[in-house]
Amino acid sequence: MPEDQAQIPPPITPPPSATPPAGAPTPPPNPESQARTWNMLCHLSALAACIGVPFGNILGPLLIWQIKKNEFPAVEIHGKAALNFQITVTIAVLGGAIVAFALSFVCVGFLLFPVVMLIGLAGMIFAIIAGLKANNGEDYKYPYSFEFVK
Repeated sequence: MPEDQAQIPPPITPPPSATPPAGAPTPPPNPESQARTWNMLCHLSALAACIGVPFGNILGPLLIWQIKKNEFPAVEIHGKAALNFQITVTIAVLGGAIVAFALSFVCVGFLLFPVVMLIGLAGMIFAIIAGLKANNGEDYKYPYSFEFVK
């Protein structure tokens, strides 16, 4: 073989992919995984209030609970727990804000506004904790939650 002709290497073929062909059916989703996801969303949907949805902390859990409670029995438990806690937090925050506003006219209420904000922040933190526990398949009991929905 003459030296002026370079040898052409053989073409490189890509390794076979692990993805199924385009026409292959996808496996059915795991029902337990779906239930865990909906349980988690019951709790985390309360964070809708953080993006400006009025009473989103109540509407989020209420909607998910009502839509999915018949399909996944565990959503019944998590939805009620999330809804009851968010109603409790809303009453505490709104009531505290009203009291703080009324007392601000006698120069005491300004000390209560940070407490009211901490209650709202605690409500968000507990919702995140409950969502993570629900995603792990665990039940979570919210602290200081009244049972409005039975």
